Amino acid sequence: MLAIKAALEARGEGHRKRVLVPSSAHGTNPATAAAAGFTVDEIPARDDGRVHLDDVKAKLGPDVAAIMITNPNTCGLFEPEIKNIADAIHEAGAYFYCDGANYNAIVGKVRPGDLGVDAMHINLHKTFSTPHGGGGPGAGPTVLSAALAPFAPVPHIVMRGETRELREHMAGTQAFGRMCAFHGQMGMFTRALAYMMSHGSDGLRQVAEDAVLNANYLLARLKPHFNAPFGDRPCMHEVLLDDSSIKPKGVETIDMAKALLDEGYHPFTTYFPLVVHGAMLIEPTETEPKRELDRFADVMIALAERVNAGEVEFFKQAPKLTPMRRLDDTRAARQPKLRWRRGENDAATKVAAE
Repeated sequence: MLAIKAALEARGEGHRKRVLVPSSAHGTNPATAAAAGFTVDEIPARDDGRVHLDDVKAKLGPDVAAIMITNPNTCGLFEPEIKNIADAIHEAGAYFYCDGANYNAIVGKVRPGDLGVDAMHINLHKTFSTPHGGGGPGAGPTVLSAALAPFAPVPHIVMRGETRELREHMAGTQAFGRMCAFHGQMGMFTRALAYMMSHGSDGLRQVAEDAVLNANYLLARLKPHFNAPFGDRPCMHEVLLDDSSIKPKGVETIDMAKALLDEGYHPFTTYFPLVVHGAMLIEPTETEPKRELDRFADVMIALAERVNAGEVEFFKQAPKLTPMRRLDDTRAARQPKLRWRRGENDAATKVAAE
């Protein structure tokens, strides 16, 4: 986004401060735009979970700097109008930033440049073997189109004979600044590179194919037992369910997630994307064999059957087998205890243990 800002200023269009962001975007997108000095203009979601060209065109104007879109999006769907949206953005003089967090659904199958992408961060997690979740270790390269490449930060790595060197000053560049520290997690980059080289281009295509196949298999098994907001069509790499079919019976998304802990599973992503109320977002990735998918599906179906049997108290008391029982998530977020002091937390620890 800083490269986009520099490119606009170089054109004498520093007045472009508005960035279009769909309501289904990852929270990091509007946060990044705001941190870079832009204002965020939300594109509302439609019932089909996709970004529509008409909605984008209605927002265009001489003050628009860029659009930030995740593709495939957070509803687990590919954006079919993505190229037309990119063309409209470019025609308006703005840039197209793509969030690459869900790249594992299309790696080896789609070239982002062909979609009109000007800037994209390619998360190493999921797509290139790095663990997903747990707060990291997140890392990933940021790639720029020819229109933005001159504004990439220095130093640049260039070839000098058969060796590589870092170069601070290069003719024709308009770098927006200098990288003041190492970029990302070096161990993760090394791991990702080894993963890519061992798979090759055909193997990376299979990564996308298997991730999509696994997600659609889970969707087929689970949608007879849970509501799937977009279950009338194939999904990409993730299965999106919600709690609308179980909530009237007294069980919500958070209850289902806590019950999964007692079954030995890390819960699905809860309450995201925000455009789907009570969302339960499941990402099997390409690494799970069919037997593991079936084992997970069997557990989810068994829990759905317990909901139908009226075992509400079972869910409200979960988890029972974890070292810590259910916490007050809202209070924990608003009044976090960031440091343990002897005696101060003993009562809380005793209650949690009981």
